[in-house]
Amino acid sequence: MSDDEADPELLAFLRQHFQSKLEIQDEPETGVLESAEYVYDNCIDVAIDMQSTKRAAEFIHAQMKEKHYSTATWSEHKLHPKTKDEDTVAFIFTMDLLNFSFWSELPDEERFAIEYHGERWTGYWSLVAALQRALEDDIPITDPHYWVDENECNLESLRHVFRSSTEEEMPLLQERLECLREAGRVLYERYSCSIINVIDAADGSAARLVNLLARDFPCFRDEHRFESRKRPIRLLKRAQILVADIWACFDGESYGAFHDIDKITMFADYRIPQILISLGALYCSPTVASAIRNKSILPSGGSWEVQLRVSGASN
Repeated sequence: MSDDEADPELLAFLRQHFQSKLEIQDEPETGVLESAEYVYDNCIDVAIDMQSTKRAAEFIHAQMKEKHYSTATWSEHKLHPKTKDEDTVAFIFTMDLLNFSFWSELPDEERFAIEYHGERWTGYWSLVAALQRALEDDIPITDPHYWVDENECNLESLRHVFRSSTEEEMPLLQERLECLREAGRVLYERYSCSIINVIDAADGSAARLVNLLARDFPCFRDEHRFESRKRPIRLLKRAQILVADIWACFDGESYGAFHDIDKITMFADYRIPQILISLGALYCSPTVASAIRNKSILPSGGSWEVQLRVSGASN
């Protein structure tokens, strides 16, 4: 192109600018902190003690420094994957898709547990151990093609994958099957059956990936109504855990390279409020405290549960 010829790309840019059609994309936000602020300002059953919260933060930070906790710590656990490839991403996606409700009222020796390589695992680690065991048994439990195959992936096959060393079955097994089936369909319809394509669509943004997961995968859409607020309260626990796990596993590189990882919050589950209460950072009204002491079931998405979970996310 000679000096006296117009640059077509520059002309297009200027034309768009002067016609006030220049599109500037804002950085995405998950809305979790905004939701937490609204609930905090309007809740009456749960309160945060700021001084105790500060002391709890200092204690946790000191423990992290003492134990040299970093992103590298994630891969050091014997059950977490040691590879750094697409299969690892598929493992993490499956793990966090099914990472919910390991609650049991049975004594420790009777609750659901997985025997793997001579060790006994409960809670979250029972899930990870079961997935590792299934892969060693040549069951493609982390493959979306497997999830949508009703002849291969069904309640009977999942009972085998998550077979327990005790009499108690893995909680909510039917619901976990539905999560796998649903996620498989979404991946087929929107992402060419590729979990990597979901990450690529986020374009290096942790917040955008959280939002994509919540938008496209109902199992990750952790949103609830609270009081008279028109917009739902966004907690997005497992969507955020998935992003954080990928970031930690890949040490902030490759598939875990997110430029806005600081937008990921604390994960609002039922364990965080327990810890904060024990640290004196969280107070409950007498009615909520009584319900907790009596081990009453709090309805999912109910006002008490939302207040407790949001208090964990906002700390």
